[in-house]
Amino acid sequence: MDVVRMLDELKREREAIEEAIVTLERLAKGQARRRGRPPAWMSELNRKQAAEPVPAAVVQRGRGRKPVEAAAQ
Repeated sequence: MDVVRMLDELKREREAIEEAIVTLERLAKGQARRRGRPPAWMSELNRKQAAEPVPAAVVQRGRGRKPVEAAAQ
């Protein structure tokens, strides 16, 4: 195995581990209820989740009743 390729793989793994550590640290800090505005990273995460499209199956939940006008005919 090429030493340069091994170094690249190890660097990618190190970056992934650092990202995981940062994420876990954020989660640990977020456990306690705080007063005031949420941190910027949490607001950004909520905005991203709100921007995701909602599947049609979730939107059309219910008992599937007919509208009142159609049922009267």
